Amino acid sequence: MDTIQILFFSLSALAIFSAIMVLVSKNPVHSVLWLIAVFFAISGHYILLNAQFLAIVNLIVYAGAIMVLFLFVIMLMNLNAEGEPRKNWWMKLAGVVSGGCFLVVLVSLVKQATELSGKAALMKTGDIGLIKNLGKALFSDFVVPFEISSVLFLSAMVGAVVIGKKD
Repeated sequence: MDTIQILFFSLSALAIFSAIMVLVSKNPVHSVLWLIAVFFAISGHYILLNAQFLAIVNLIVYAGAIMVLFLFVIMLMNLNAEGEPRKNWWMKLAGVVSGGCFLVVLVSLVKQATELSGKAALMKTGDIGLIKNLGKALFSDFVVPFEISSVLFLSAMVGAVVIGKKD
C-alpha cells in the first residue's frame, strides 16, 4: 500500500471512531468535540480528493462556526440528568425504523458505486477542485449570478439590522 491509501484508511478509521464516540459520549460537550474531530477527518478526505476549497470551507464553517454555536447552546441549556424526560417506546421504534431506512439507502448507494468508478477516473487529471479553477469559473462564467447573490446577501443583512433595531 502506498502512503495515500494508508492516509485514507487512517482518516477513515479516525472519522468512524470519532462518529461512534459522538453517539456513545454521555457528556454533550464531549460529543461536540468528537464531532469536530469527525469534521477534521472529513477535511482530510477532501484534501486527498484534491478539493482544497471544500476542505477549508468545511473547517471554517462547520468545525469553526457551527460547532462553536453548538457548544454555546449546550453550555447555556444546563442539561441535567434529572431534567431529561424518558422517551416512549414508540419514539425508540421510530428511531429504529428511520435508521433502518437510512441503512437501506446506504446499501443501495454502495451497490451503485460500481457505476461511479468510471467517472472517478476523470478526476485523475489533477485540476478538479482547485481554488484557482473555481475562482476562474466564478469570476468569468458566473460573475453576474455571483454579484446578484452578493447584493442579495447585503440586502438580507440590512434587513436583519432594520428588523432587529429597537425603536
